[in-house]
Amino acid sequence: MTRRILVVAHNHPDLHPGGTEIFAHDLAQGYREQGCEVLFLGATNSIHRQPHPGTALQATGESGDVLLWSGHFDRFHLSQIDHYGTLQDLATLLQEFRPDVVHIHHLVLIGAEFLPLARRLLPNAAIVMTLHDYYSICHHDGLMVRPTDKQRCSGASPTACHGCFPEIGSDRFLLRERFLKTHLAAVDRFVAPSHFLRQRYLDWGLPGEKIEVIANARPAQDAVAHRPTEGRRTSFGYFGNINPWKGALPLLQAAKLMKAAGDTGFELRIHGGAPFQTEAFTTAFSQALAAAGGVVTHCGPYRREDVPALMSEIDWVVMPSIWWENAPLVIQEAFQHRRPVIASGIGGMAEMVRDGVDGLHARPGDPAHLARILRRAIEEDGLWQRLVDGIAPQSGMADCAVTHLGLFDRLKLPVAA
Repeated sequence: MTRRILVVAHNHPDLHPGGTEIFAHDLAQGYREQGCEVLFLGATNSIHRQPHPGTALQATGESGDVLLWSGHFDRFHLSQIDHYGTLQDLATLLQEFRPDVVHIHHLVLIGAEFLPLARRLLPNAAIVMTLHDYYSICHHDGLMVRPTDKQRCSGASPTACHGCFPEIGSDRFLLRERFLKTHLAAVDRFVAPSHFLRQRYLDWGLPGEKIEVIANARPAQDAVAHRPTEGRRTSFGYFGNINPWKGALPLLQAAKLMKAAGDTGFELRIHGGAPFQTEAFTTAFSQALAAAGGVVTHCGPYRREDVPALMSEIDWVVMPSIWWENAPLVIQEAFQHRRPVIASGIGGMAEMVRDGVDGLHARPGDPAHLARILRRAIEEDGLWQRLVDGIAPQSGMADCAVTHLGLFDRLKLPVAA
């Protein structure tokens, strides 16, 4: 007996290696290793692929993954515009693969209409959706950060959202919310990787009995050795895309403050690129990098397989995001390699990193406070070892896949012979 699972994401990690795409793809492989028949469907557009004539579907990857080319998409409503082409191709895929479980990880490029389509064509299948961010709640790329003053938002309403986007009327935000909630009603169970994110969706109005918390995971990996040193632990590392919300600019400003105060016996390695960012941001990043020169190295983009070697060069991982991160894979990777994490004390970061136990919290967007925390990390005797000892064993992807399969079982689904 095998379970047939369709895993759906808003891109493919070979094309866009974001945290959601990576986790969804790794979880699909985890399902396969548990004996399931799995098809991975990732949506894309002209940024990464050109359309093929006659169909919206393309093949990619060694596992026989499928891409959905979705060049016509309404980002405001998270809606699939092409009802007579893209949705028809999705219908054909659903009817031919006939999954027992549809596990969707995002609505971007796929479209909210996919949910009731799957429910209509597969009335006995389970539809499970993992909530990786706040896209359904927030039109500002799911950040829940005001685009005007970059202050974090604690909750959405038509009036508040109109304040962020004056060109869009409150009535349109109300209709957007009702449109999405109507389509999300087709979901049997939502999965939240953090309690913080679950609460955000409860506040927005999703029913609590339909949202379960299951933490994300990384494939099991042996920890790399710590950097040999008999002195202080002075090497910091940043990992991830570089954008206005990940906190790279406050981190560089903190490094500059430390340097100006005479603290030059440390190094900060920044790993990551800045794809699709504005010229204004990349210019600001370059200027901040130059101002902190001498103690900071921008190492550029990296591949997933590079992570162990890069971790071997650092003592601490820094996660200074200024938005409500949900469940950053970087934190899990750091803990896999037994590196304590200095993270902003908000959102899912504060949930994953226990202040004074396996890492330290800093105030988001506050370079002076972050500099004090970095200085404490270097100077406090015994702190690094105590935090390393506090890092709990990390669950692997196999355990994560089994937990999800247990959820599917509780939904009392039939399985394919």
